[in-house]
Amino acid sequence: MTDRTFIETKPSAVIPSTLLKRALQADAVAGAGSGLLMAAGAGVLDSVTGLPTDLLRYAGLVLLPYAALVGWMGFKASLPRWLVWTVILGNFAWAAESVLLVFSAWVAPTAYGIAFVLAQAFVVALFAELQFFGLKRSR
Repeated sequence: MTDRTFIETKPSAVIPSTLLKRALQADAVAGAGSGLLMAAGAGVLDSVTGLPTDLLRYAGLVLLPYAALVGWMGFKASLPRWLVWTVILGNFAWAAESVLLVFSAWVAPTAYGIAFVLAQAFVVALFAELQFFGLKRSR
């Protein structure tokens, strides 16, 4: 007879908590709105924010499929744990890179541009935190 050691592992899929679902759904709505605003309005936003038109446009275009993905995730009965972690870590990275952008010499934003970038960084970090706690509450 041999000893068997059972290693407790976390399941690869989770049943999302209500908090996780709502955080993903809200992230999708905000991401789609921001994405549309930046992609379609880059030519107007650039003069107000001092941010390059291409940066605004491409950031907006990146947000559109992201918003579709997290929106889809927000209505699923089960999600791969790795995908939820990817969204959480991606949101934290987006927020950190946004702050870095404002305080770097890469761009010369106006006061409105600084406020625009820091406000969206704060909201994205908040979504990441809500998603993290929502994941902890998930089964």
